[in-house]
Amino acid sequence: MSQVEMTVREQAIQADFAKRMDETELLNCMQCGFCLPHCPTYLETGYQEAHSPRGRIALMKAVHDGLIAPDEEVKRSLDLCLGCRACEPVCPAGVNYGHMLEEARDIFEDHSTHSAGVKTVRKTVFEGLFPHQNRMEKAMSLVGFYQRSGLQHITRKIGFMKLFPESMQAMERAMPNVLPQKERKAHKRVYEAEQAPVATVAFFKGCLMDTMFYETNKNTIMLLQKAGCRIVVPDSQGCCGALHGHSGEKAKAQEMARKNIDAFEDSGADFIISNAGGCGAFLQDYSHLLSKDRDYAERAADFTAKMKDISQILVEVGFHERVPLKLASQRITYQDSCHLRNVMKTASAPRRLLQAIEGVELIEMEKADSCCGSAGIYNIIESEMSMQILDRKMEHTKATEATTVVTANPGCLLQMKLGIEREGLQQKMEAVHIVDLLAEAVQ
Repeated sequence: MSQVEMTVREQAIQADFAKRMDETELLNCMQCGFCLPHCPTYLETGYQEAHSPRGRIALMKAVHDGLIAPDEEVKRSLDLCLGCRACEPVCPAGVNYGHMLEEARDIFEDHSTHSAGVKTVRKTVFEGLFPHQNRMEKAMSLVGFYQRSGLQHITRKIGFMKLFPESMQAMERAMPNVLPQKERKAHKRVYEAEQAPVATVAFFKGCLMDTMFYETNKNTIMLLQKAGCRIVVPDSQGCCGALHGHSGEKAKAQEMARKNIDAFEDSGADFIISNAGGCGAFLQDYSHLLSKDRDYAERAADFTAKMKDISQILVEVGFHERVPLKLASQRITYQDSCHLRNVMKTASAPRRLLQAIEGVELIEMEKADSCCGSAGIYNIIESEMSMQILDRKMEHTKATEATTVVTANPGCLLQMKLGIEREGLQQKMEAVHIVDLLAEAVQ
């Protein structure tokens, strides 16, 4: 079949699809449909095939083969995907959908026609903010000042926030209080275990986790110490690059991956620990991200082999069996982080830890493994779909009659806080990170 008529830009995109997309991986999809009931966008769009994993793979393959033009409809299908990767664990052919999605997005971004305003925003976020921890510190300090100075109260009182979309209004109300910078003390290089060490771990502190959720990082170190871990915190580490990798900024993500590999290689650690499901999954994907880099491919594979979530290492060293955990009687439910479950394959460990807390009744939420709609910045750039998915998630959450919703990723935590806010349940329910709940339970 001859190539369809395309614009010059579309021809360039198609040529890159033919060159860069893994044809073997594209052919691995058997179009069986096992992924369909697990895809949030397929369900929320009323079973539109173009918004399912197999539908998107079919579109990628058709562009790769020159059968269709890589037009705005194709791009829209890829953009609407959450990248939750819930399709991967249920795929009988083991298709690495997430890798194909990120490559396709990167190709489109390489040939983007963004407006000057969008280009400025992307450059500011992807190059000017997240790769620089000192700038993240300053940005979060401004958020903290806004919260503490009275500005937040004033903007709400005069109705200024009503100028923004409803989802952003609710997000502003749900945002946790940010500690003053002077209270967010720099981490020591090494923390000794509280007993004879059973392992040496290197802690990936993250960017948002070490600013907006600084207390969670502090509690993570405390739990690891009590678990018998000696902890190394490399000071030259940086952002994991997940936001970049998921948004078509592959080259920048690779640059950040190399920086982190360099930072952690001399730590002497048995494991590398993350307390954010999204970050941990992307760190674990470094071996794929740098697979064609002659200088870093092997080093990235070694890095990936050491990655573990905080809940997994705590279970493996028997923390929940040796450390007494107790809370006042309460009913809790657990919302899986998509990437923690689907990429890092960690689902039972968080539940085992929660079940070990005396006084806690763990109620399993229906479809706890389905996406909450956060997906990095998806809830900002695809607000309508994100809120549809969140509303469905809140139906399942409310059905548990839990007083506490536990999760293991900052994006999920903010999204569940937003859901509680939207439902007006602030007096009946709260969302917490599993690390903070465990820290509170330590006796």
